[in-house]
Amino acid sequence: MMLKFRKLTLSASIAVFTCISSPQLLAQDTVDDGTTILYPSSYFAEFSPITAKDMLDRIPGVGSTTGGGSPGGSFGRGGFRGGGGGRGGRGFGSGSGGSEILINGKRTAGKNNQTSSVLGRINANQVDYIQIIRGTSGELDVRGSGQVINVVLFEELSSASTRIEVNMDRYRDSNTQPGGSISYSNKIGDLGFVLNAIAEPRYDHSESNEDSILGDFSPNDNVQEDRVRKQTSYDLSANFDYEISDRSSARFNALYSQNDDPTRVTRRTTDFTVIPNTLERQFEVIPGEQNNWEIGGDYETFFSNGDRFKILFIANQDNRDTVRERFDVAEDGSLTKNLFLDSGSVTEERIVRGSYTMDIFEGQDIEFGAERARTTLDSKLALGTDSTGTPSADFGGLVPVEVSNANSTVEEIRYEPFIIHNWIFNPRMSLESTLLYEFSEITQSGDVSNKRDFDFIKPKLDFRYDLTSTLQLRALIEKQVRQLRFSDFVAATDNQDEDSNTVAGNANLTQEWFWKYELNVEYRLPDDVGVVDGNIWYHQHHDVIERIDVSPSEDDLQSANGNIGDGEMYGLRLNASIRMKMINMPNLLVSSRFSVADSKIEDPFTGIDRRFAFFGRGRWSLSFRHDLPKWNLNYGASWSNRFDGNQKFYDIDDVVSSLGEPNVSVFAELIAFGGTSFRFDIRDATNNEQCRERIRYLGRLSAGIIEEIEDRCSSRGTVMSLKINTTF
Repeated sequence: MMLKFRKLTLSASIAVFTCISSPQLLAQDTVDDGTTILYPSSYFAEFSPITAKDMLDRIPGVGSTTGGGSPGGSFGRGGFRGGGGGRGGRGFGSGSGGSEILINGKRTAGKNNQTSSVLGRINANQVDYIQIIRGTSGELDVRGSGQVINVVLFEELSSASTRIEVNMDRYRDSNTQPGGSISYSNKIGDLGFVLNAIAEPRYDHSESNEDSILGDFSPNDNVQEDRVRKQTSYDLSANFDYEISDRSSARFNALYSQNDDPTRVTRRTTDFTVIPNTLERQFEVIPGEQNNWEIGGDYETFFSNGDRFKILFIANQDNRDTVRERFDVAEDGSLTKNLFLDSGSVTEERIVRGSYTMDIFEGQDIEFGAERARTTLDSKLALGTDSTGTPSADFGGLVPVEVSNANSTVEEIRYEPFIIHNWIFNPRMSLESTLLYEFSEITQSGDVSNKRDFDFIKPKLDFRYDLTSTLQLRALIEKQVRQLRFSDFVAATDNQDEDSNTVAGNANLTQEWFWKYELNVEYRLPDDVGVVDGNIWYHQHHDVIERIDVSPSEDDLQSANGNIGDGEMYGLRLNASIRMKMINMPNLLVSSRFSVADSKIEDPFTGIDRRFAFFGRGRWSLSFRHDLPKWNLNYGASWSNRFDGNQKFYDIDDVVSSLGEPNVSVFAELIAFGGTSFRFDIRDATNNEQCRERIRYLGRLSAGIIEEIEDRCSSRGTVMSLKINTTF
């Protein structure tokens, strides 16, 4: 075994690996030493998995019960994966939170090209075993996670493998969109690599209906809208792993994505305030262009005394450009443009992080290092309307409207030295202590010029105690500082309100920070039946960022994201993932998640105590997966519903409440000839209608004079998908 694996795993897991080398132990399902649970490849053999992700989906409490989210399929759709620093989350992060995934003990040095996405490209026959590591150690490549999932591949694997997936999605408007992916993996000498190409359909068709009444409760209007987004995401990625020697290794990753999302909107508005009622029709074209790229890598070396040095880097860029043009449609079909809105941004991020890890005493190690990041956002915004004035070709032939802070460049230079001490008191108890110091300088130029410095000290304590081999207690205290969203610094399109074209920027934001307290209890049922865990958490927030009043005058009400003060959040989460062995159905895995939460903060517009913006009351979900190895068949379903009520967003002149119906999805998969699988998915089987109530006020919200009440509901309809997957 290579030195990097000996350094990676806990001493307990080394002993486990030594044990499973014997044929006698390989016949067992799992190996559990209390801190590390090991699943050998033989554990998954009866399920005929195709990818490493398929294997994780069979482990209680780890993967997705319904197996959604694989690359190339409809369930893998989500938001645009670019992001960079413009949307927050800059830097490598501390790794605190949920499960972290490693491959051969290493995480991918990437943010858009992540380890979790690589799992769908690794063939199951390449996996030697999977570890679930519940303890902490300086030998791990990530810190502060609830648990670490380590997927270990066969060292001697040298044969090439190709995985192909094709899929077809059908939407409620009878539109069909093809997609697919191809992955090629190989190991040549000490060089291992995975190459991947994806064409993923992200077509979206939503229909909405809005009824509104005036402040005196008389009818106002009805708005029916049909929105179609014709988007396909094209991704090219590569992951390389090179063993330089038995002490040194290096990895390199690259990703390019093209995600253009041209959108068409048709709108019909019936005005009930006049008799006879009038009908207004509008048409919008939004030819959005999006692409992003990322490269990342790391180098690691071990010294003869066991110390480790590691350096990582990431460079990425996210480009977005959207032109929204709205037209009034006359009865004869002629179009008259009344809105031109051109918005664009380029976000770049450059990060380098180095660290040195060493043992200091028996059972204790220390890691110290530093991270440097440079993030920039170039943003532009141009607004033209059909108001009185001189039209301009640069504004779509409409009259330019001056927008404050419309063109700006924001740059942040951040330094973060850190030190992490890990102390294993005994085989059942450990404490990880972290101290980070963050210093940053944010400069804004263009329409607004500003320069500010920030610094924070961020401590964290992560304590773990195995009361028994199956019952673990985890306690966490941490100070977290949320990074500023660069898009809040500049004027941008208003995605919260169709009647508001832009939202102002705020060049004087400061970081929101909070103290995080968590207590978690996890119980692993005997005989690999499943996992049950509960979590109680409490957050003390400071300098919370929500909407504030930045109106230049009483006649021109404007709001922007700003610091509104201090608040608190608290909640409870309960999770269970259980195999139904008690009813003689060991291959039926049932999972449930339940959460409740509340929060409190003072509203800057009215002075009342309320919840944080759009803060949910909780959610309950149920799902199951049933494998029938005899027929090479598996199927499952999931149901998820949030607890509606008092989930609101407060602005200077309106309040928005949201609620929605449960989400139901089902799937069935058949593994046929030569390991080829056929999978049928149905998403949003119950239509999953989402509704919003907006109360508009005359003047400021604080005046309490209702101008209009809008009730809007929208749905995307059921989506069906067929995926065919094969490996050779």
